[in-house]
Amino acid sequence: MAALHTSATIYLMQILAAAFLAILFLQSGIDKIVDRRGNLEWLKGHFAKSPLAETVPALLTAITILEVTAGVLSALGCVLLLLLRDSTVAFCGAVISAAAIIALFFGQRVAKDYAGAAVLVPYFLLALFAIYLLAQG
Repeated sequence: MAALHTSATIYLMQILAAAFLAILFLQSGIDKIVDRRGNLEWLKGHFAKSPLAETVPALLTAITILEVTAGVLSALGCVLLLLLRDSTVAFCGAVISAAAIIALFFGQRVAKDYAGAAVLVPYFLLALFAIYLLAQG
């Protein structure tokens, strides 16, 4: 049972973490593509009184690219974990996921949306844990 606990549990947790990040960031990134206008209008209002107000369109593009990249790498990494037991791509997806969450956190703090920033903390902790798990090989 000890061997099962060590290798099989870590492997299962790697798959689940990669799947979670894939779902999270593919959904969010695709929503920003499909409803760019709605997202842009909401973000313009959200950042209207912040130093980032003039850069909202560029920032939306940047965060969309980060999120889609994180989601695609995590999804592909999940598949590669299942087929080849190779965690390299999933690891990269988790690193980009953490970067995306830091970018979102920065924006929420600058906009003085402290409750919105606080909501991101569990996601960031999951991304850090995924990085650690996926580095296990």
